[in-house]
Amino acid sequence: MACLLGVDTGGTYTDAVILDEGGDGAPQRVLGKAKSLTTRGDLALGIGRAVDAAIAAAGIAADQIALVSLSTTLATNALVEGQGGRVALVFIGFDEGDLERGGLAAALKGDPVLRLAGGHSHAGIEATPLDLSRLEAEAAALAPSVAGFAVAARFATRNPAHEVAARAAIRRVTGRPVTCSHDLSAQLNGPKRALTAVLNARLTGMIDRLVAACERHLATSGIAAPLMVTRGDGALISAAMVRERPIETILSGPAASIVGAQWLTGARDALVSDIGGTTTDVCLLRDGQPDIDPAGAAVGGFRTMVEAVAMRTTGLGGDSEVHLATEGLTGTLRLGPRRLCPVALLVAEHGPMVHAALDHALSLAAPGEHDGRFVIPMPEATGEDSAGTADLSPRESALLARIATPMPMGRALLTRVEIASLDRLVARGLVMIAGVTPTDASHVLGRQSDWDATASEKALRLMARRRDGAGDRIAADAATLARAVIDRLTLQTADCLLEAAFAEDPAFTAEPPGPLARHMLTRAGLAHHRGVIELSTRLAVPVIGLGASAPHYYGPVGQRLGCEMILPEHAGVANAIGAVVGQVAQRVSGHVSSPAVGRFVAHLPLGPRAFPDRDAALDALEAALRDEAAARAQAAGAESPRLTAAREIREAEVEGTAMFIEAVVTVTATGRPRIAHAGSSGG
Repeated sequence: MACLLGVDTGGTYTDAVILDEGGDGAPQRVLGKAKSLTTRGDLALGIGRAVDAAIAAAGIAADQIALVSLSTTLATNALVEGQGGRVALVFIGFDEGDLERGGLAAALKGDPVLRLAGGHSHAGIEATPLDLSRLEAEAAALAPSVAGFAVAARFATRNPAHEVAARAAIRRVTGRPVTCSHDLSAQLNGPKRALTAVLNARLTGMIDRLVAACERHLATSGIAAPLMVTRGDGALISAAMVRERPIETILSGPAASIVGAQWLTGARDALVSDIGGTTTDVCLLRDGQPDIDPAGAAVGGFRTMVEAVAMRTTGLGGDSEVHLATEGLTGTLRLGPRRLCPVALLVAEHGPMVHAALDHALSLAAPGEHDGRFVIPMPEATGEDSAGTADLSPRESALLARIATPMPMGRALLTRVEIASLDRLVARGLVMIAGVTPTDASHVLGRQSDWDATASEKALRLMARRRDGAGDRIAADAATLARAVIDRLTLQTADCLLEAAFAEDPAFTAEPPGPLARHMLTRAGLAHHRGVIELSTRLAVPVIGLGASAPHYYGPVGQRLGCEMILPEHAGVANAIGAVVGQVAQRVSGHVSSPAVGRFVAHLPLGPRAFPDRDAALDALEAALRDEAAARAQAAGAESPRLTAAREIREAEVEGTAMFIEAVVTVTATGRPRIAHAGSSGG
């Protein structure tokens, strides 16, 4: 019997699930599943523990696994939390003002930019020659301080020659990974393509480490099967391809969860809400299929050109930071968007240090500013990746050196000025903060028992002692504060779902969904206000709650929204299931333009080619795209891909005659991934 292995690596847990292959009319079944903590220091450890436990639970041998597929939220989490490696942008043919468009400057976060003359016109004609000698010299100088390069040239989707030449030059003199914008999108809008390329370059090291970790464990376990990865649109691609295009894994975990939710429930119309440690991801399942966002995936405040499910991702999860605002007369709570390591989990490896620090803080008359919080050095700070620390200031470097082992935050920070330095180290992924989270609140209330509830109780008791603006304690005790944290999670989760619902309801699309979800009339309707005016509001579709912690939190969410809450049996591993039941899909697009009467230019993958006839140009472009789509699908791991083509011709009527403006040809190649067969090596 051939079996399929799905793996999902999240910020807190790594999940694994074994399915049988099904066939001959028999449905696929879950044979075994398991969870393990994600081990950021060596991802292979967490992956290995989950995979080995799932295989044992399924009662199969490793050599029975014919396909392995991986989904992950690591890239999504990194963008939501503002993390990732330092990169350099090579910006060809653009002016200084273009850096401010499309959120590009914000995405760069001060990383270096090399602006060069060059690029092409709308028709694909070279505007200015590319200065390769200057590029090579400056790239070589930047290489020691960056993890990779992003290259974006003006109108590269009409002629990629300058991006291709720049990539070859940078690789030759630096050996660093290079991302070209035209490889990620065929659309115009250079600054937005550049932003997508920058984010891709920033994620390359992280995703490479994840894929390598998975491959290491498969090799040592005797699993000789192809490794696939879930893209943000739910389709699968090969591990080799994802190393070049890690940006396509943003929303990978959420996309896999949608596929898994439909597989688990058979639901046709529902809101799917997946709560993890870092994010809550909400998507509308319509007629059994998720919508694809036509504007490109939006994550962490950035709108990319990556095709992905129309998912609303919010920095809200079981490990979200609990913020305590004490500026007003009464204290208020807010959760996220940053993920912390729960205090209960930190105790698993550093129990004596954590308990000693909490006991000391509780012995004092009043809590200190940083009591109950801890700092943890991450693997990227150990010298394995020098680019990660190359641009740190002397103060940041000194602080990082001081945080050699996990310790109380108050011991690490010598002055208030260093708080900003610590925030930068966290943003770079060099340090993680541990503190009170909803997971700790759940341990205090007895809803979870995975780790050390005693440490959670101490941390919440310490936070409850803080004073609001009126001088009163925030809460009477740890349990009272824990209930307030869970109530806040219920409220913010309901708001996430309402935002998605308002965004999808045609009657409300003219208004921003966020304010609508939080409007006083919406709040009154949910509470079924009865006064001079009576109001009632409810969510009209069911919610499918996914994630390991969904059973702990989502019952009250359904009650607040007045809707059916579906919590499927295997909700905790839905992402891993979705990762392995999907299909390979590759979509490529190209344009035909008409720069002059009687001249039609097909912008082929290798460069533009002119034709005297419109249909000849369209046919040539479609033929080239069919070859490109088939080749990509096969490289992505598809077996016997099926090809479909669509043409969108844009014309304008001038004096009663149709005038050709532009055409877009799209070819899609789809197929099930290749699987290993008995006696094969899995390659």
